[in-house]
Amino acid sequence: MPTTSLPDWALRPAAPEDVAAIAELRAVVMRPDLERLGRYDADRVRRRLRDSYSPEHTSIVEAADAFAGCVALRPAADCWWLEHFYLSPTLQRQGIGSAVLRTLLDRADAERAPVRLNVLQGSPARRLYEAHGFALEREDPVDVFLVRGPAPDTGSF
Repeated sequence: MPTTSLPDWALRPAAPEDVAAIAELRAVVMRPDLERLGRYDADRVRRRLRDSYSPEHTSIVEAADAFAGCVALRPAADCWWLEHFYLSPTLQRQGIGSAVLRTLLDRADAERAPVRLNVLQGSPARRLYEAHGFALEREDPVDVFLVRGPAPDTGSF
């Protein structure tokens, strides 16, 4: 049986000029879930990203040296918030999302910080997060809020 390898990918710091590409990717990635929930608005989906974009906490995912997605890890008082995790549909289900998520969770674990996020009700992304240790914290008719505590410290004394 042939083995598949993870496509080459890398994270780089986001820049202010990345906002347009991220807003467009967000509109593409979120459209099916927003339409299913009766909440898709082409202008609003882009504007909400532009209004909350913080390049200092955002990383750009590159695959084959091209824009492939983004993710933000924003510090809060008692945790990190994982936000705006979008990956080009052509690269989904190839292991890049899991690899990016593991990289960010390793960073949070090193700081002994929990990570919180929210996904839309019914989003297939929830399976990815639950596979990486996230558990239900609360939910409402639109959003599901998940949390993952830091991995157990395996250091020796």
